Amino acid sequence: MTTYRNRAEAGGAIADRIDGLAGQPDVVVLGLVRGGVPVARVVADRLDAPLDVLVVRKLGMPWAPEVAFGALGPADVRVLNDAVASRISPDEVAEVVRREQAELERREELYRTGRPPLDLTGRTAVLVDDGLATGATARAAVQVARHLGARRVVVAVPVGSQEACDMLAAEADQVVCVQTPADFGAVSRYYDDFHEVSDQEVTAALAASS
Repeated sequence: MTTYRNRAEAGGAIADRIDGLAGQPDVVVLGLVRGGVPVARVVADRLDAPLDVLVVRKLGMPWAPEVAFGALGPADVRVLNDAVASRISPDEVAEVVRREQAELERREELYRTGRPPLDLTGRTAVLVDDGLATGATARAAVQVARHLGARRVVVAVPVGSQEACDMLAAEADQVVCVQTPADFGAVSRYYDDFHEVSDQEVTAALAASS
């Protein structure tokens, strides 16, 4: 098992694997908010591509928020894992959706201030996160990117479970998982520094790349 010092080093590992996209004018790198943004910033710099963000929200089980039963994205995209969602009542599902929708809208307003709505028409969208556990959030991101007109969607992560990477291979045009450990566990296991990324860190990364 290889660990990364931080998200920036993880971004470098991704960039090494997709350097064939460098300099292509249709490429845009999208960090999945919030943890994927510092990773994506390095990828965008290395590819000489614009950086933007894609806001998606994981829908977590009420008693175990880290266990996703689905995810939300802008443009009214909703992805549900029915096998997991069926373990809780419709009222509980609705409450989690309501709460996460409100947070999605708050972040969209914060991060898109002064930026036009995300338009991916005809673009190659490189979706970057700091890792994949269930893949539910990344799956929602792929669907959002296609809804926004992306011609090609690439999912690129420094580490992921084999199951999540295989699942996304059926959704995206290309999936790059630098590491797929057999005994995956949690994304945080693969970082020395896995601090919670703040809104300020996201807005600073966007400002630096604009």
